[in-house]
Amino acid sequence: MDTHHDIIIAGGGAAGLYAAIFAGRRGRRVLVLDHAEKVGKKILISGGGRCNFTNLEVKPDRYLSANPHFAISALKRHTQHDFIALVDRHGIGWHEKKLGQLFCDDGAPRILGMLLDECADAGVAIRTACRIDEVTPVDGGGFSVVTSHGTFTADSFILATGGPSIPKMGATDFAFRLARKWGLNIVEPRPALVPLTFAPVDLDKLKDLSGVPLEASVSCGKGRFREALLITHRGLSGPSILQISSYWRETEAVRIDLSPDLALAEHLKGLKKTRHKAELKTILGEILPRRFAERLFEVALIGPAPVVNRPMADIKDADLMAVASALHAWTVLPDGTEGYRTAEVTLGGIDTAELSSKTMEAKKVPGLFVVGEAVDVTGWLGGYNFQWAWSSGHAAGMAA
Repeated sequence: MDTHHDIIIAGGGAAGLYAAIFAGRRGRRVLVLDHAEKVGKKILISGGGRCNFTNLEVKPDRYLSANPHFAISALKRHTQHDFIALVDRHGIGWHEKKLGQLFCDDGAPRILGMLLDECADAGVAIRTACRIDEVTPVDGGGFSVVTSHGTFTADSFILATGGPSIPKMGATDFAFRLARKWGLNIVEPRPALVPLTFAPVDLDKLKDLSGVPLEASVSCGKGRFREALLITHRGLSGPSILQISSYWRETEAVRIDLSPDLALAEHLKGLKKTRHKAELKTILGEILPRRFAERLFEVALIGPAPVVNRPMADIKDADLMAVASALHAWTVLPDGTEGYRTAEVTLGGIDTAELSSKTMEAKKVPGLFVVGEAVDVTGWLGGYNFQWAWSSGHAAGMAA
């Protein structure tokens, strides 16, 4: 068994495989180690199995980090267009779904197959079902990696094991534990792109509305997203909620505009003249899902409940304006998230101050590189985190 390699990569996910490809193309002898039976599990489940592999609108401001400028270098040197070109060379069909999100026509296995083909062409060795027990810097340079398959050595070590999101796929905090062992600072990790949960008293108001979808503009802190929202048996989900979860912190309220494309005050006052016999609940049921409209006064605490059952002609303009204002600013106070169990990514991670933005090499540990989700760079929903995996993996693969 050949135990020495130029580079050992821990993690056979998107970032690890991509780093391996570019390192292998440079003639480096690369070994990828993964504790799972097969590599690329998260790739296969992404985008509902279609793999939202990048986004046409990738920009640094679509990423959250303690240092918002850190991702600029890697994203500029290997762009979404570079990855699209690779996909095209492999004859993989793709389409834009919405908001610049690109998906495979034939499913995620095509992207994983492309990465594995590229690894094979670059001479990359891959070992699966291989548990890493210990990684130790060696005097004079390099690393010793003790695994369930034996001990390996390498000149460089690329940490690409991601964060603890979706543990059922084998995700762990291995990268953070190793980083702490070597004295690297960690920005507090937390679940991101994750559904929000409500306290029992609030859930009780929503329990029979589970499954109701709403078009909404959702905001919290510096984040604002105009996408779909879904009421669940635990709280709120849907793209807009997953997005805002990256900005939400405990005790903060989330503001929801339930009619982002329609100025309700003027609309309702106009209908008071043209449909004066219609009850308000009928009118609102044409704007919002009927089940939700019927429960507005319980769920969103909008004005005096009897108003909803009155004909429009009998409702004061002031009451209509109060209803409109409340619908444009439904405020909810989540009591938490569903946690890493359903979180698509991990927010926070290894502090970017510890790494070179050009090469992803650790400043305190020569020869150690960190890529992908393990780094404190977290993208929006919609292919941004895959692009960070490609860009950061490319940076390390070209330098290690």
